[in-house]
Amino acid sequence: MGNIRRLFMIRSQELKMQEEEVNQHIMNEQQLRQLLCLSQGEQQYLAKKFDHADEQTSITIDYHEFLQKHQMIAARMNNSLRVIPRHTHNYIEMIYVYRGGIVHQIGGTELIMHQGDLLLMNQYTEHSERFTDQDGIGVVFIIRPEFFDIPLQMIHGKNEIRDFLVNSLRKNNPQSQYLLFRNEEQPRIDNLMENLIETAANGCDREDAISQYTIGLIFLHLLGSSNSRMENFSHGHRDSIVRETQAYIESHYSTVTLGQIAHDFHQPLSTMSKIIKEETGCTFRELLMQKRFQKAVQLLLETDLRVEEIAIHVGYENLSYFYRQFKKRCGMTPRQYRLIHRKSFSHRNSG
Repeated sequence: MGNIRRLFMIRSQELKMQEEEVNQHIMNEQQLRQLLCLSQGEQQYLAKKFDHADEQTSITIDYHEFLQKHQMIAARMNNSLRVIPRHTHNYIEMIYVYRGGIVHQIGGTELIMHQGDLLLMNQYTEHSERFTDQDGIGVVFIIRPEFFDIPLQMIHGKNEIRDFLVNSLRKNNPQSQYLLFRNEEQPRIDNLMENLIETAANGCDREDAISQYTIGLIFLHLLGSSNSRMENFSHGHRDSIVRETQAYIESHYSTVTLGQIAHDFHQPLSTMSKIIKEETGCTFRELLMQKRFQKAVQLLLETDLRVEEIAIHVGYENLSYFYRQFKKRCGMTPRQYRLIHRKSFSHRNSG
């Protein structure tokens, strides 16, 4: 028993040391600056680009200014206090918040990133960005689309990351799309990110294969972790959200909630609400009420159900509210509507 106890204590100590090792940052800020600082030529290139940007004009950043001939990925540090104006790039950009917070404006949506968060944007995503505090640090990965061939092979099944990568590799699909991962206390992902920073910062195309497998591992951890929350957006995705919302209202009008649909699409409630309003001109509540009262009118004309039964059938247990809303929309009570319109409805059908 004594030997077993000693072995158990030794193993527990080893596990504790491993956990401490995982939680310990590999790099400090000074090392980051040394690895990821912009060259003088890169600084001049960006300064010239950004100086010509304004509210009406979007600029495009070219990966050729950062990558060597056969190189597919590079990493640079961003801790600029200035607002980076609206721009796109001819590469896939991945941003990792090492410290502080970063605010992105993408297509009218404001994304606030915190330490540990990871943002993937395809080459068609127009955005601007700024830091929320003076000591914030972001790591920007400049990645050619073909880099993701290996990570794509590592991800199986249908999921948001695989869809993003497939869409990014399609040259005939110029739609803006981003994936935002909100990571809470993910030391293994943080360690993999620091490994990726080191290999990507070396500026050597021989390191690209290591970086490809490292990103593949990061994606697998993100998909398998319960501590990661994902937000997904594309113009095609907006259309999909609206179509699915309308279809869900059509078939589940009595019970559907915006929260259920937001959960299915991995979107915050505020984002879902904004997309539906912008794409349809109506709020989710307005769309739902339109369907419910359309169904209520149909039941009044086609069935002998009591008004109270119809109200419950379309999702209203509060009968007073149902009566008020019906009169507001139809100009009369449900019973009056049935008496006036049922005869003409029956006559049309018999004719």
